[in-house]
Amino acid sequence: MRGAVSQNRRPVRAALLCGVSALAFLVGGFALQPASAQNVSDFEAKTPSGAQMLLEADTLVYDNDNQTVVAVGGVQIDYGGNKLVAQRVEYNRNTRRMVATGDVQIIDSDGTKINSQHIDVTDDFADGFVNALRVETPDKTYFGAESAERMGGVLTTFHNGVYTACEPCEDKPNSAPIWRVKAKKIVWNGQTHTVRFEDSKFEFFGFPLAYLPAFEIADPTVKRKSGFLMPGIKYKTDLGVGVSVPYYFALSPTYDLTVQGTYYSKQGFLGEAEWRQRFDNGGYTIRAAGISQNDPEAFDKNTVNHGPTDDPTKFRGMMGTKGQFAINERWNFGWDVLLQTDKNFSNAYGIDGFDDSVHRSEVYLTGLNDRNYFDLRAQHFEVQENILNEYAPGKENPGARADKQPWVLPSLDYAYIPETSVAGGQLTFNLNSRLNIRNKLDEAVNAGDVERVRGIEGDSGRLTGEAEWKKTVVTDGGLVITPLLAFQADVDYANASSDSLTAINLMAGKPATDASDFRSSFARYMATAGLELRYPILFSAIGSSHVIEPMAQLFVRPNEQYVGGLEIPNEDAQSFVFDAATLFERDKFSGYDRIEGGTRANLGFRYSGSYDNGWATNAIFGQSYQLGGRNSFASADLVNAGANSGLETDTSDYVGLVGLSSPNGFSASLSGRFDEQSFDVRRMEAKTGFSAGPLSLTARYAFIENQPLYGFDDDRREVSLAGSARLDKYWRLFGSGTYDIEHSLMTSKGFGFSYSDECFTYLMTFSETKSRNLYNDEVKTSTNIGFNISFRTLGDFGSATSAFAEN
Repeated sequence: MRGAVSQNRRPVRAALLCGVSALAFLVGGFALQPASAQNVSDFEAKTPSGAQMLLEADTLVYDNDNQTVVAVGGVQIDYGGNKLVAQRVEYNRNTRRMVATGDVQIIDSDGTKINSQHIDVTDDFADGFVNALRVETPDKTYFGAESAERMGGVLTTFHNGVYTACEPCEDKPNSAPIWRVKAKKIVWNGQTHTVRFEDSKFEFFGFPLAYLPAFEIADPTVKRKSGFLMPGIKYKTDLGVGVSVPYYFALSPTYDLTVQGTYYSKQGFLGEAEWRQRFDNGGYTIRAAGISQNDPEAFDKNTVNHGPTDDPTKFRGMMGTKGQFAINERWNFGWDVLLQTDKNFSNAYGIDGFDDSVHRSEVYLTGLNDRNYFDLRAQHFEVQENILNEYAPGKENPGARADKQPWVLPSLDYAYIPETSVAGGQLTFNLNSRLNIRNKLDEAVNAGDVERVRGIEGDSGRLTGEAEWKKTVVTDGGLVITPLLAFQADVDYANASSDSLTAINLMAGKPATDASDFRSSFARYMATAGLELRYPILFSAIGSSHVIEPMAQLFVRPNEQYVGGLEIPNEDAQSFVFDAATLFERDKFSGYDRIEGGTRANLGFRYSGSYDNGWATNAIFGQSYQLGGRNSFASADLVNAGANSGLETDTSDYVGLVGLSSPNGFSASLSGRFDEQSFDVRRMEAKTGFSAGPLSLTARYAFIENQPLYGFDDDRREVSLAGSARLDKYWRLFGSGTYDIEHSLMTSKGFGFSYSDECFTYLMTFSETKSRNLYNDEVKTSTNIGFNISFRTLGDFGSATSAFAEN
């Protein structure tokens, strides 16, 4: 009897022990798992122990005379999570070869799919041949070839092959993908985990764009591999055209290194390196860069970028590091530190991660646990400005700020809310401290007069503790009553230089030689008894419901201590805005260096409405009153915080806000501050937006009346527009602009378009900014043109922005 034939289509537990391994290799070998297809033991290590091969076929033929086993008709083989489908599979015991034909598809346990009409391999999968091969990897990369062969269990060679990371078009599956690489030969090395393309050309939408004799990328199973990355191109008037070539070193699974060389046509070679290391609980990076400028004269000679005239080719460089580590689930430690040879190097050369206009170097420790918060950090602010500290021989540049920034060593914030209530109310504890060291006086001078002392030369410190108790009671009639008690105590000291004391005297209108009232040390406190009343009123109409909530607050306090005579520094409460958002705040100052004092009442109402058609409305309106004691906002400090704010009079300006939103994506709001007598507009902001489907639009108008005592002599008025339109699934247009109405100046404008799909991204942008020098009204224009092209798995080309500037 030559063989046995099974006509039933059912799973068969293969008893062909000598054929099991071959079938297993057929299923798992050509699934392009280079590291696991080198020998039987490697493959079996990936197969679950005790796995059995299940075979289904219309016909199964055993031919003992010819030592063959043939499965015919709808063949399906499952083995350890791997699957093979074909019309016919034959295994020859003598030649130890296996042949699968007819719509062959292999799906391995990792999801890789191989399609072919003919596969012929040895049972150890060291050698084999595949005809008309198509491969789809789990990360959606695709290989195709007229034929492929495997040699030595390591190398897989595709002949007349194609590679792409673009999915086939559903509507036109036979059309060319967005991009692909065609090559006479594609060699996949399973030992080095690389894919090499020889005699290749790059095609875009089916059109050849570039001929590439040979290049190499990492295979789809590798996420990190040493090698050259895609080059970049940059342009800036001061620097010239720059071409960047990065190289990546995959040194270890936990650390790596990227080095990059950029040659600028005007300034020469810029070298960069970035080291990254990861641990189980965090990681850190170190970045360094440096250049010896070939043509400093390309820079404005009045900028720091030009360098000193006695050494125009001075080396410029930087070193920066960032890191964060989780000490445990509650505590984190980290840092962000920048060191550079001059104050504008990283910004001028666009060093990634350190090129912001104001960089905050800091070391910090934070903790968070349920009802506790802890934050301790040391800080220094680097203002990356291109202006010189000295703008004339022996004369300080009034616009320079970088060398006047303090060291904060350190600042501390701690908050604690006990779980146990006290007298039915909630307690809150806050602790704040700071220590500032400033090496140079920061003062604002106009026409020889000192207007503000923004920071003293020397050192100053403060320790503040604050406790608050608050309880909310709702009466039977619906009145919401919230009594409040708060107490704050400070211990402060300041060691001001003689130049600082002189500037403080001049600001106060006193002779520079007089004794200053500025205090070197002091303690102060503030006790507050408060009461808040709210009466929410709900009423309904046809198709809508509304809540109007009249509110009244009363805070009884003693006067704020040590203000009005320029006696204490103000470092953290310099920014101040009185609007609807701060109307009902207990203390409207932004920091601890100033404390609101005296008896004050806040009156107003809040409103919200909802409609059955999906619309919603809201509003706030009110006014604040100084009922007794000294008005803190009318009491000068070294920066005149509170001046021209609308709170400096006993009856404040009115503040209000109205807003609405709709279910179709439209929203609008109007907020403002209005004179308490004439109702003239002192401050206003109007915003509107629309977002629906492919279209998104926003518009904003802002007006701020001049605040001469606060440092703004002119009105500020501007309008800005921004929009984005998605033309289809992949294309998008966008643009924005801001116009300074007071000075008839378009301060910024820009537009661009982008294309993005699963395998290709293109971005093109144009932007222009104009800045006006406050001292001579000179307008400087900076124009940025940027583009970026990204091919998935191949890399990026271009630059985030390419810039040039002109006066």
